Amino acid sequence: MLIRDYMKLAIEEAKLSLISGDVPIGALIVHQGEIIAKAHNQVEELKNPLAHAEITAINLASQFLSSKFLLDCDMYVTLEPCSMCAGAIVLSKIRRLYIGAEDEKTGACGSVYNIVQNYRLNHQTELYTGILKDECSKIITDFFEDLRAKKGKIKYR
Repeated sequence: MLIRDYMKLAIEEAKLSLISGDVPIGALIVHQGEIIAKAHNQVEELKNPLAHAEITAINLASQFLSSKFLLDCDMYVTLEPCSMCAGAIVLSKIRRLYIGAEDEKTGACGSVYNIVQNYRLNHQTELYTGILKDECSKIITDFFEDLRAKKGKIKYR
């Protein structure tokens, strides 16, 4: 499979988040050409702030490989990971990270911070951005536009 093919699968996974009203983000982890984990945001569904697509995918991949380190693994994610997820990517030692859309507000892989390539940490992840950027951006933009139309302007507490 090509990088774009994996990202298309991550986009399909992101769409599953819409069922529960979660922000549509999808992630998958590939090891030696095989998809070993895929996940989508389930924060609202599970009422768990840790249920980000990346965290769930890392948990599944670690279980699959029976290892806390994902050294020969690549992650594909539709939206740039937050600081929590970027930290988990570093700690699990994921080899490569492919990102669809950047997150200019909370992105921790180059937009606001760059945790995954911080030389002071014990691992740096190869980083590739803009993979199917338009498609990845659209699903997020559409989600928030629909949410605003349904609820009025979103208010953060």
